Amino acid sequence: MSSKSENAASASRQDQRTLHRELLYSMLLQRRFEERCAEMYAIGRIGGFCHLYIGQEAVSTGVIAQLRPDDYIITTYRDHGQALARGMTPKAVMSELFGRQDGCAKGKGGSMHMFDKQLGFLGGHGIVGGHVPIAAGVGFAIKYRGGDQVIACFMGESVVNTGAFHEALNMAALWKLPCVFIIENNRYGMGTALERASSIHDIYKRGASYDMPRDVVDGQDVLAVRKAMAESIERARKESMPTLLEIRTYRFMGHSMSDAVSGTYRTKEELEQYLKRDPIVLHRQRMEDAGEITAEEITAMDEEIKKIVQESIDFAEASPELPLAALMEDILVETTS
Repeated sequence: MSSKSENAASASRQDQRTLHRELLYSMLLQRRFEERCAEMYAIGRIGGFCHLYIGQEAVSTGVIAQLRPDDYIITTYRDHGQALARGMTPKAVMSELFGRQDGCAKGKGGSMHMFDKQLGFLGGHGIVGGHVPIAAGVGFAIKYRGGDQVIACFMGESVVNTGAFHEALNMAALWKLPCVFIIENNRYGMGTALERASSIHDIYKRGASYDMPRDVVDGQDVLAVRKAMAESIERARKESMPTLLEIRTYRFMGHSMSDAVSGTYRTKEELEQYLKRDPIVLHRQRMEDAGEITAEEITAMDEEIKKIVQESIDFAEASPELPLAALMEDILVETTS
């Protein structure tokens, strides 16, 4: 092998190592942040609804790592992890959870409604399936303006049984819109198993009804998610064609903080089996086996992240609450488009 080839190979390995570290960092940040959210909810610092993302970090990380800064994201109420993966600061997310002025929506949205226009993060949405037509609308706007951005639309598997889902996918396929529809199939819509709610268990096949490209992906493997998303994005940018991805994952927590970890609808044995495929553990092990990271480096990364999360809690605690007059602000917005 020539020295030029050796240098190229070495640079490629270094790039891969850097990428893998960034993916691990993102997933670990989401995990440690959500663990502390559970603590803050338990002691009353966070109120209202709170849906944690623990176990699904490879989906948000693998998908969002492939997006450009000018692309768009829209998602459900389980949105903390995706907001962090997109680059929203832990301080802004935690302050929003605390209902404080320094939150990304000035404390008015709370857990279910993270939003950041500058990041193209178009919100967590509380109505099941209600955001999917909005995603199609964003795709239409991109095409109408002649852009080459894409919109990634996250949803749970229970969304596929709603009319909004089918209407939106039909329009996206008919009009050839640059949308990537991502089903985060964690097997349970609240406490209802997929098999009890859907006549089709391989739900990515629903895309066939609209002649839409579709695939099923291992949602515990961040690199598999990343690869599938890259292919979907290329299709959207170059051909303005939508894709339906069913990414099979699993939440290690209950549906929300009001739901027991294993709940009454799944067994502890089932949960323990899925815990063996923790996406962070799988990716970390792959990196260790490849000599890309050491146990000491992982510990140092973890300690750094824990410190950042604690700083976000301290920041949120110090952030002021909104004055009563703020209730009448941000109700309407002037637009230019």
